Amino acid sequence: MLAALLRFNFLGGLYMSFLSHLISGVSLGSIYAIIALGYTMVYGIAKMLNFAHGDVIMVGAYVCFFAVSRYDMPVIPSVLLAVAACTALGVFIERLAYKPLRSAPSLAVLITAIGMSYFLQNSAQLLWTSNPKVFSSVVGNGSVKFFDGRLSISYNVIVTVLACIIIMSVLTWFTGRTKMGKAMRACSEDKDAAQLMGINVNATISMTFAIGSALAAVAGVLLCSVYPTLMPTTGSMPGIKAFTAAVFGGIGSIPGALLGGTLLGVIEIFAKAYISTQLSDAIVFLVLIIVLLVKPAGLLGKQVQEKV
Repeated sequence: MLAALLRFNFLGGLYMSFLSHLISGVSLGSIYAIIALGYTMVYGIAKMLNFAHGDVIMVGAYVCFFAVSRYDMPVIPSVLLAVAACTALGVFIERLAYKPLRSAPSLAVLITAIGMSYFLQNSAQLLWTSNPKVFSSVVGNGSVKFFDGRLSISYNVIVTVLACIIIMSVLTWFTGRTKMGKAMRACSEDKDAAQLMGINVNATISMTFAIGSALAAVAGVLLCSVYPTLMPTTGSMPGIKAFTAAVFGGIGSIPGALLGGTLLGVIEIFAKAYISTQLSDAIVFLVLIIVLLVKPAGLLGKQVQEKV
């Protein structure tokens, strides 16, 4: 009887641990998915890789941090201020760095994106120094307990997952039902044909950058609520992983960003928990390589054949 009880408690503990890691993975993956949307929208419509996107995340987190800590603003206005600042920054970056290169080779756009990323990082270091800052969670430190307290889900996790679901649902509705969303889809298919049909391609691409940057601000606030150390390089690694998630799910696909981000977060957390903390990033990128060898367009991406 005692042996059976011990075995039951042991298996129950393993099950609760598994559930806890799974929930943490879905939460982290939700942040990756929100960031990946910025990459996938810009690439899907403008066919550009905006590698400065990760640094827009950092700017949004800093704006929210200073609004709350220095100016004692309430949480929601602080988040809205961060969204507004990142939206303006995204449009500014597009007009300054990417619009003049609209017909340039892809290598020139790539180099410009990397240069803009370094510019934002160094500007943040000059403005806010490189000293780490502790970001207090905008959600709170409470949690909801299940199974007599053996499983605990923090408010951060709940808000992050709900935010991801709401953003994905609204963005899917926006691209499928609104006039601007249909214009984005038309530009994604053929920018020249869209322009002949009366669509303002430049305004549509600017709107894409604005939406992606606004989502980056939300992701930055959520990311720093989970990982509270804030530095000028805060968005670099999450940005790279989110780009990986976008490629994993199928870059250019909104459902692909959700699937890729969620799977990437779950794989990373399970790799840290059951294999090695040091090797978790390597395992994530190894899985990406394997998936791309099997499906080069990503899990939900469509392989397009071009006639020449």
